Amino acid sequence: TLLGPSGCGKSTLLRCLAGLETVTSGKVYLDNKDITDVNPKDRDIGMVFQQYSLFPNMDVAQNVAFGLKMKKVPNAEIDKRVKEMVDIVGLSDHLHHYPSELSGGQQQRAALARAMVTNPKVLLLDEPLSAIDALLRHSLQVEIRRIQQELNMTAIFVTHDQDEAVEVADEIIVTNRGKIEQIGSPIEIYKNPKTQFVATFIGDSAKVEDYHKLRGFTKGDYEGAIIRPEFVEAFKSDNEKFQNVIRYSEQGIIEKIAFRGNCLQL
Repeated sequence: TLLGPSGCGKSTLLRCLAGLETVTSGKVYLDNKDITDVNPKDRDIGMVFQQYSLFPNMDVAQNVAFGLKMKKVPNAEIDKRVKEMVDIVGLSDHLHHYPSELSGGQQQRAALARAMVTNPKVLLLDEPLSAIDALLRHSLQVEIRRIQQELNMTAIFVTHDQDEAVEVADEIIVTNRGKIEQIGSPIEIYKNPKTQFVATFIGDSAKVEDYHKLRGFTKGDYEGAIIRPEFVEAFKSDNEKFQNVIRYSEQGIIEKIAFRGNCLQL
């Protein structure tokens, strides 16, 4: 997963890999082969766009078959592969439905099937779930991960949503202002952020400027410290447990309490 804020260059990088953007420096390699100047249609790369870009005048079967027809695959083979792929993405009952007759989630699955049916070496996904509501988005994250694992396909997923990145990725590349800040597994990036940007971008965190004034901290050569919610435990001052930790606790005033369903945010 390429993860970073809007405007940091994630989609531009993806378009460079796909050949839709001219590379001004550096090279693009696939299986140790330089494909920097190779025509997009000859790169053996599938792509799912943010807006799906399904052909409105074609039903699901025709949309999925499009890439195979372009490659002049025999019709019998096309029918077989389309049915297999549509089955994998769970759209067998919607084979002859047009995009206008599908929900956002179903359109996303159809676009996924169309990109994967040609068995590309790499699948590129450019924020494919950003237009879908939160509840459906989570189930589709799980689904995309399942399909990618089932087909054993290399996929590069672009998102600005850290929860989405953690859900689908084996490896996360955190980008900021056109530069890579850190590469690692979700756990590595969360537990051992290499830069202040990564520490504040991944997970909930608060920066404490004068942390060395707090008990329990040793002063380091840093401008501030990052504190995550799971580092903090809050007690009322008359709580029995509070008396046991009073030596290294700090007192303060809670300014706001927000209900978050499974927790309270202080």
